[in-house]
Amino acid sequence: MLNLERLRTLDALARHGSVSGAAAALHITTSAVSQQLAKLEREVGQQLLAKNGRGVRLTDAGRLLAEHAGRILSQVELAQSDLEAQRGQVVGELRLSAFPTAARGLFPTALAALRADHPALRVRSCELEPENAIAAVVRGDLDLAVVLDWYNKPMALPEGLVKASLLDDPADVAMPAGHPLAGRDEVDLAEFAEDEWITWGEGEFCHEWLMFTLRSRGVEPIVGHRAGETHTQLQLVAAGLGVCIAPLLGRHPTPPGVVTVPLRQRVRRHVYVVWRADADRRPSIRAAVESLRAAARRVG
Repeated sequence: MLNLERLRTLDALARHGSVSGAAAALHITTSAVSQQLAKLEREVGQQLLAKNGRGVRLTDAGRLLAEHAGRILSQVELAQSDLEAQRGQVVGELRLSAFPTAARGLFPTALAALRADHPALRVRSCELEPENAIAAVVRGDLDLAVVLDWYNKPMALPEGLVKASLLDDPADVAMPAGHPLAGRDEVDLAEFAEDEWITWGEGEFCHEWLMFTLRSRGVEPIVGHRAGETHTQLQLVAAGLGVCIAPLLGRHPTPPGVVTVPLRQRVRRHVYVVWRADADRRPSIRAAVESLRAAARRVG
C-alpha cells in the first residue's frame, strides 16, 4: 500500500525541483523530505531519485510515480470536497492569500465575517503577489488566492483553476498637491512624460503593466523609486518625489499633500479570487468566496 504522505512528498519534489523546495512547500525539514522519499523507494522497490550535481533528479520510475501521485492527490482532494459538501458544514482549515492592497482592503472585513458566521472554520491568510499566489494554489499550498490583472493586460490562468470576480478597481494618478496638474478634473498619462514615477518592484506584474501602458501612450517611463505597498508609494508622492498609479482598493486614507486625479482613459484592474476546480464543492470555499464578495461590495 502506497503511503499518501510519501506520495505528497514526491509530488512536492516533482513540482519544486529540489529537496529544499519541497521542504519549504510542505513546511517540513529537508531531512524529513529525504527520509520520506527513502521510505517510498523501499516501499516500491525501485530507485526514484538520482544525484544531479549537488541536488537530485527524478529517475524514470520517479517521474512515472510522481505523475500518478499528482492524480491520486487530486482524487483525495475531490473526496475531501465531496465529504465536506455531503456534510454541508463549513469546517476544517482554509488557507488563502491576497496581494497587499487586497489584504488590507478586503481581508479584515471578509475574514472577520467568516469567523463570526463559521466559528468551526480555521482560516490562515498571508500576502502574496498574484503570480506566486496562483502557483501556490496550483501546488495545493493554498486553497484560495485573491489576485488581479489589468484591463489591458490580462493574466493567463493555468488549467484546473476556477475564478470568481470580486470587483473592478478604478485607478487614478496620485501627485503632490503642488503639481501643475493637481487641479484638473482628469488627466492623460502622456502629460506625465517628464515626471518621475514611483512604481512596484522590478519584474512584478503591476510594474510590468505600468511600463507597458506608459510606453503604449508614447511615454518612456522615468522610474525614480520602487515600493511594493500603495501607502509607501503615496508617502513618497507626499514628499514630492514623483507620481504613482493609485488604485481605489486599500488606498484610504490618502496622506496629506497628495491629490488623486482620474485618467481620461479610465484605468481599472480586475480583482478576482481563484481556487482549484477539484475543491469546487467544498462549503468552506463557497463561504469564503461569498464573504470576499460581500467585502468587495463595500469598497468605494
